Amino acid sequence: MAVKSLDDLLSSGGTPANEGVAGGGVAGRYVLVRSDLNVPLDGATITDDGRVRAALPTIRRLAEAGARVVVTAHLGRPKGAPDDAYSLRPVAARLGELLGSDVPLAGDVVGREARDVTANLADGQVAMLENVRFDPRETSKDADERGELARELAALVGSGAAFVSDGFGVVHRKQASVYDIARELPAYAGGLVLSELEVLRTLTGDPQRPYAVVLGGSKVSDKLAVIEALLPKVDRLLVGGGMCFTFLAAQGQGVGSSLLEADMVEVCKRLLAEAGDKLVLPVDVVAADAFSADAATRTVGAGEIEDGWMGLDIGPESVRRFADAAGSAATVFWNGPMGVFEMAPFAGGTRGVAQAIADGGAFSVVGGGDSAAAVRLLGLPEDGFSHISTGGGASLEYLEGKDLPGVAVLGE
Repeated sequence: MAVKSLDDLLSSGGTPANEGVAGGGVAGRYVLVRSDLNVPLDGATITDDGRVRAALPTIRRLAEAGARVVVTAHLGRPKGAPDDAYSLRPVAARLGELLGSDVPLAGDVVGREARDVTANLADGQVAMLENVRFDPRETSKDADERGELARELAALVGSGAAFVSDGFGVVHRKQASVYDIARELPAYAGGLVLSELEVLRTLTGDPQRPYAVVLGGSKVSDKLAVIEALLPKVDRLLVGGGMCFTFLAAQGQGVGSSLLEADMVEVCKRLLAEAGDKLVLPVDVVAADAFSADAATRTVGAGEIEDGWMGLDIGPESVRRFADAAGSAATVFWNGPMGVFEMAPFAGGTRGVAQAIADGGAFSVVGGGDSAAAVRLLGLPEDGFSHISTGGGASLEYLEGKDLPGVAVLGE
C-alpha cells in the first residue's frame, strides 16, 4: 500500500498561489496535523513529554516551510464534553517552549474560538485546537457523525489545505480526526508514522536472529492475540508482569493473591503446550503482603507465593535469565513492564531487563505505553534502544496482523 509522505507534500508544486515559493507545497497553505499528544499529567504538569517531543519534527518542518499549522490531538478519555482536567493547555505551552514560539490554543474544537485562532494564523505559525475528544463525534461509532466532524475540521482550514497524519498512537482507531478527515483533505503520512511503520515492518518481515520478545503488563487477555501471532515467529518469548501469574497457575503453581485471570488458565495451558521451550516464565518473584511501596517483601520461588501475598515483580534469578536471553538476541521487541515499576521495591525486574536490552546491541524496539514510560521514569538510556514507539496499542495490533485504519485510509 503506497501512501503519500510528508516529503511528498513539502516537495510538491503546491497551489498556483505558492508555486515556486520556498517550501513548495505548503508555503502560505493551511496544514491540519493530527498528533498524538496524550501525555501523562500531574494536575497541570506534564510528567513525561516524550510524545510532545516525538511530534515536534513534523510540526517544525511544516512551520519552517511556511505552512499555517493547525494541530489537533486528544488527551485522556473525557466523556465527549469539555472537561478542564483534560484540557490541552499544558501541552500547547510545552509545544511552544520546544518550538521557541507561542502556540495559541483554541478554547473549542470547531467552534468560534477555533475559527478565530485559525483565521489569525500567519505563515510559519502553529496553533492547536482544544482536545478533539471534547466533541462526542470524534469517537462515535456512527460514520455519519464522524464524517460531520471531519467536514467541520476541513472547513476550519479551508480549500487548498492538506492533512498530515502523525499520531501513530491513534492510527488503529476509526476516529474523525484520524480516519474520516483523510477523506476530506489531501492526506499525507507524517514522519513519525512512517518511521513507526518502518520499524514494525522490520519486526514482521525477516528480522535478524535470535529474535526475542519480552512481554509484560497485567493481563494475558490484553496480549493474547499478539502472543498467538508472534509465537511461530520468535526464538524466545519472555513473559513477566502480572500476566505471568496466569501462566504459572496453568502450570499448576500456587500464585497466592497475585493477579490471576482464572478464565484464561486453559488458554495458557494450550499456549504452553504449543510453545515448547520458546515461552519463558519467571522462576522467582518479589512478593509483598500488600499492593504498596511500604509493604513487607520477600523473594520466593515462582510457585511458592503464600496465601495473602502477591507477586509484584520478577525476582533476581528471573532477571538474570531474561537479561541473558534478551541481551544475547539480535532483535528484541519489548512491550510491558516486568513488575509494578512505579514503586521502587518492584522496579528491579523492569530496570534489569531493560538495561540488558539497551546494553545488548540488538535492533531493539520499545513498544510504547508503560514500557516507554518506564525507560524515562527509571532513568534508562533512551539512546540504548533502536526505537521507542509512541503507540503501544497500534504497535500490538500491527504485530497481530491487523490493519491500521488510520494508515489504510491514506492509501485510498
